[in-house]
Amino acid sequence: MHSRSHYISQLRRAGFDPVQIVNHMQLRAALAGCESVLDVGCGPASPLRFMGFKRLAGIEGYLPGYEAAKAAQTHHEMFFGDIRDMGKHFKQGSFDACVALDVIEHLTKEDGLKLMSEMERIASRRVVFFTPNGFLPQQHAEDADLQLHLSGWEAQEMRKHGYRVFGSLGPKFLRGEGHQLKYRPRAFWAGISLVGQCLFTRWSPEHAAAILCVKERSVVC
Repeated sequence: MHSRSHYISQLRRAGFDPVQIVNHMQLRAALAGCESVLDVGCGPASPLRFMGFKRLAGIEGYLPGYEAAKAAQTHHEMFFGDIRDMGKHFKQGSFDACVALDVIEHLTKEDGLKLMSEMERIASRRVVFFTPNGFLPQQHAEDADLQLHLSGWEAQEMRKHGYRVFGSLGPKFLRGEGHQLKYRPRAFWAGISLVGQCLFTRWSPEHAAAILCVKERSVVC
């Protein structure tokens, strides 16, 4: 269990957007019982680094992000490579769980489905996706940074692929690019987002800003 100070620290990192803490707790619950995790498209500052897994590996295709994660030792193992070609790095069932946080929307639909299949092959217990609810436009922040959004994924679609889907980050209309709140004052709308998440959107992902999608493999954690 985490101490109160841990969650206060997480809240500060989230810019006093408390629903981000709820999101962190949702993700932790989704990975309960999994000791080895592959963090797909991990970036330089994955939240999974705070969750205490016995083995946490990351794969990242953007060189500055890979180098930053490696320098910060965010993962026990780091791999540089195209996530669309993970098969050459990882064997079937080599991790308890495969996780892709804000990743699949950066791929075309075809490549996203291939990624889903590959993650399901590598995971022996659970596959987790976190992604905006539907298509959310986003552009490059800098050349070759892989931040452009190419596809959108909705709750009904993910259910058809065998995933349980939970809403995250509160009501969809409150957030825009990068899951940032659209309105000011920020503290007020952060509170509205939190209330909306706790009372409604967790159980109604069609109306949520983001969706957390969880699929069990051969073993229930």
